[in-house]
Amino acid sequence: MKFEGSYVALVTPFDAEGRLDEDAYRHLIRLQLKGGTRGLVPCGSTGEAATLLHEEYRRAIEIACDESRGEVPVIAGVGTNATWKAVEAAREAESLGADALLVLAPYYNKPTQEGLYAHFRAVAAESRLPLMLYNIPGRTGVNVAPATIAKLAKDCPTVAAVKEAAGSLDQVSEILQLTAKRKDFTVLSGDDSLTVPMMSVGAKGVVSVVANVAPQRTQALCEAALKGDYKKAARLHLELFPLIKALFVETNPIPVKAALAMMGRCRPEPRLPLTPLSTDKRPALKKALKELDLI
Repeated sequence: MKFEGSYVALVTPFDAEGRLDEDAYRHLIRLQLKGGTRGLVPCGSTGEAATLLHEEYRRAIEIACDESRGEVPVIAGVGTNATWKAVEAAREAESLGADALLVLAPYYNKPTQEGLYAHFRAVAAESRLPLMLYNIPGRTGVNVAPATIAKLAKDCPTVAAVKEAAGSLDQVSEILQLTAKRKDFTVLSGDDSLTVPMMSVGAKGVVSVVANVAPQRTQALCEAALKGDYKKAARLHLELFPLIKALFVETNPIPVKAALAMMGRCRPEPRLPLTPLSTDKRPALKKALKELDLI
């Protein structure tokens, strides 16, 4: 599988009773397909996977696969701190029709680099699907080192990409340098504000939060960078930058759900322990949306 362009880190909308809102979810996915998004990523951090019921997790993946109908790949989130649970989730996502897996580094228990390698390798050994590693030390408490990523890319043919969200261009450069011999291994940005800088050194796209509200612009930015038109990519980045900043004024996905609610696409409430966007943060978010004619 070739990972290039904008992949949306889908939110999981809930209804007034706090249950999975399947109608809103389907509508959001259809808007992504219409907007040119290159892939759907359900049940990640933005999708509040950590608080989904097991049946909600299954339905979110099923709905994404049903709506996609093979038009774009579905990369299902596998986020757990127990390797056996990750293996089970990987098998289940595969059985539900996912095209690839976004496998989070284990959180809370802070494994060593050896433990991280063993975790990802175990998941790769038990699934036929391509794996996208997910490195986000701000949430997991541990950084997957470039050498560990390179070793996995060398030893595991199905480890095809990394969503890199450590916030370090040095780390991105080191990953690209160490995996250079693996021509089909891809680095994707996990930080919307760093997509253009990361692509300028060799990343191929982004797993994006902002694409939930601006899919066309996010894909256009990636397309420009992939073509080497960094003047256009930089212009699009600067246009999106106020919105990107506004979408991270509180813990993701609190602001993006508030933005989607302002756009009339789903309710704003995340699931506890996350709470709705603070009242004082709403004007800046609304202003950023209005400046892009999104509301």
